[in-house]
Amino acid sequence: MNEIKQKWLATFQQRLQTTDLTPTEQKSYVELLALLLDGLADSDLAGQYEKTAEVLASRLFSYHNLLGVIRQQTAEFDAVKRLTYSLTTSLELQSVLDSVVTEAMQLVKNAHNAHIYLYQNDVLRFGASLEGHGVRNQELWVPRQDGATYKVARSKEMMIVEDLRTHPLFVNAPLKWGGSFITIPLMMGKTVVGVMNLARWHTGTFSLAEQRLLTLLADQAAIAIINARLHEAVSHQALSDTLTGLPNRRALDRYIDHHVSSANRNGRPFAILMMDLDGFKSVNDTWGHTVGDRVLHELSAFLETVSRKSDFLARYGGDELCMLLPETSEEAAVQVAKNLQDRFSAYRCALPDGSTCHLGISGGIAIYPTHARSASDLLRAADEAMYRAKKHARGTFQMARGFTSELKIPKQKD
Repeated sequence: MNEIKQKWLATFQQRLQTTDLTPTEQKSYVELLALLLDGLADSDLAGQYEKTAEVLASRLFSYHNLLGVIRQQTAEFDAVKRLTYSLTTSLELQSVLDSVVTEAMQLVKNAHNAHIYLYQNDVLRFGASLEGHGVRNQELWVPRQDGATYKVARSKEMMIVEDLRTHPLFVNAPLKWGGSFITIPLMMGKTVVGVMNLARWHTGTFSLAEQRLLTLLADQAAIAIINARLHEAVSHQALSDTLTGLPNRRALDRYIDHHVSSANRNGRPFAILMMDLDGFKSVNDTWGHTVGDRVLHELSAFLETVSRKSDFLARYGGDELCMLLPETSEEAAVQVAKNLQDRFSAYRCALPDGSTCHLGISGGIAIYPTHARSASDLLRAADEAMYRAKKHARGTFQMARGFTSELKIPKQKD
C-alpha cells in the first residue's frame, strides 16, 4: 500500500505543478491527500485501496479547481468594486482617464504601458498614458489610420497581438518594441468613445481572466468618460453666454479671482479692459433685437479673433465686453487697447438691407494691483474709466484714476 500511496502522491504533486498555486499551497494539498490515504488504509475500503486513492486524488484536485474559480471570482469582484469607486470619484475627464490607465496596469502582470485614446468623428485623440516606471501622459506614438488602434475603433472588436515582432500591423514598429499587446474598444451601447491599449513585456495570449477584467474596465471607463463629458458640457454651458458664445460674468469673476491670487504670489500685474459698443443701441432701435443679437455675436467673434491668445474675453452684460490681459503692465495694456481700436475701426457689420454700419468702441483700463486690491474693485475701476470715456472722449480707452477701494454701502437706520 505504501508504494501505491507514494505513486499517487507523486502523480498528484505533478498535477498541482500545472496550476497557479504557490509551492506552500501545493505542499498543503499533498499533505492533505497523504492524511486521507493513511486513513484509507485503516478503513473498510482498504481492499480497494488503489481505486479509492485514484478517486480521492481526483476529487481533491477538482476541489482545488473549485477553490481556484472561487478565488478568481472573488478577485474579479474586488476589482469591480475598486474600478467602480476609482472611476466614480471624479467627473473631471483627465482624472477619469488617468484612473483608467492606472487600473489597467494593475490588472495585468508584467504590463509595460497603457494608453487611452478618445474617439469622435472617426478621429482618435490622445487621452492618457502610464508607463511601467511611473511616467504619465507621454504620447509615444500617433495612431496610424491603418494601425491597430484605428482598426479596433472602427471594427468595435477587441484585438490581441501575441507577438509584436511578427504581427503584420507592427512591421514598421521600433526595434525596441516587443512582447504582446491588447487593444479594447470603449463602448457606450453601439458607440465607440475611445480605445484602450495595453502592452506587456512577454509574448503570448492574455488569459480569459485578464480579458474579462480588462473588458470590465473598458465598460466602466466608457460610462465614466460619457459622464465626464456631460459634466464638462453642463459646466461649459453654466459659464458661457448663450448669445455670443463667450465666457459669461460668472466665468469672468472666477478667472479674475484666479489671477488676483496668482498676482499676489508672483508679483506680476494684470490688466482689465472694459469695453462698450458705441452706436449699438441704434442698431437695436432700427432693426430690432434679432439683428442686434446677430451683430453682437459677430462683433464678439471678431474681437476674439484679433485679441492675443493669452487674453480672456467675456461678455460682461448687455453690449459691454470685458477682456483680461494676463501679466500685462499699464503701458502694454494701453498698446493692446490701441491695437484693438485700430482693428475694430476697419470692421463693418452687414445689415438686412445690404448696407453696412460701423460701430465704435469705448473702454476703460484698470491694472492690478495699481488701481485696486480685489476683483470687484478692479472691475469697478475699469467700469468707471469706461463711462468716463463714453461721456467725455467717446471712441477712446481711458485709464482708471488713482486707487479704487472697497465700495462702502451706508447702513440703513432703524
